[in-house]
Amino acid sequence: MSPVIRECEKRGVEYFILHTGQHYSHEMDKVFFEELELPQPKYNLDVGSGTHAEQTGKIMIGVERILLQERPDVVLVQGDTNTVLAGALAATKLHIKVGHVEAGLRSYDRRMPEEVNRVLADHVSDYLFAPTENAKQNLMKEGIDENKIFVTGNTIVDAVYQNLEIAEKKVNVLEDLGLKPREYFLVTAHRQENVDVKERLKGILKGLELIHTEFSIPIVFPMHPRTQKRVKEFKLSLDSIKIVKPLGFLEFLLLEANAGLVLTDSGGVQEETCILGVPCVTLRDNTERPETLEVGSNILAGTIPERILKSVKIMLSRRGSWRNPFGDGRAGERIVNILTGYHNQNYA
Repeated sequence: MSPVIRECEKRGVEYFILHTGQHYSHEMDKVFFEELELPQPKYNLDVGSGTHAEQTGKIMIGVERILLQERPDVVLVQGDTNTVLAGALAATKLHIKVGHVEAGLRSYDRRMPEEVNRVLADHVSDYLFAPTENAKQNLMKEGIDENKIFVTGNTIVDAVYQNLEIAEKKVNVLEDLGLKPREYFLVTAHRQENVDVKERLKGILKGLELIHTEFSIPIVFPMHPRTQKRVKEFKLSLDSIKIVKPLGFLEFLLLEANAGLVLTDSGGVQEETCILGVPCVTLRDNTERPETLEVGSNILAGTIPERILKSVKIMLSRRGSWRNPFGDGRAGERIVNILTGYHNQNYA
């Protein structure tokens, strides 16, 4: 969302940031605003962790209270978290217009809580900012009015370009971790369908072991607290993996940009690697970013160790030879154009 915030700042558009605190460790939270040189949120709900129902319920209650007080014209939500669903529901029930940034992404796997959040948020939104034509088609197949859908490109492209510039000035993460550009692989795994299932998490870690044996280069894994907890619980081995604490966004972006290859179960990382020209292996059986598969920047490996190794070998031969399907880095500008055009027309 940072490109939309920067665009509002640049144009003097009145807005405020409501931060739910769903990501509740300091590394994953306040540090984003400081590092990305963004204004601090006007409100922070500090909801922290909990079951899906607890977290979504707490966010809805907090968001509703603030919306009643502020009465904004539009509430923008981005992505597929519980925050997105709760924010969209709270706003729509107060008859406040909702804009969903990254609308129309589908993995067609309802076992993923993110898929449920995406679908429901799209169906209550008034503005659907689809990153690609493919996402627009998904929405139209579900009967959503074409007049509500705008193909803007994805703000992640703007964010990667804008924030890489900031990162290069501020961060020395490669030096700090003793790494050389292209001479390490980077790993992320946090999705519940992977880390909460012993067999799948074990498969991922075994796959990393095979990769280390084959390539003898560092495998860097900034480990999410949830993943760490499960590794201990399941008594799994972390031999041959360089575990580092969760990183700030700028450090992570630099690690990503300089990696030889990235292995992940994150949707955002699949896009970022595609934009950065870094090969990606996705530790899942499906993806809501099929464009990355179509252009060849990404491959689905699942969690079977031998398949993970094979996928790494395939992707290493493809480095940076694809086009970026997610837009030209001006999505934030387009989104604000659409919203302010609407205001000029209706609030003259």
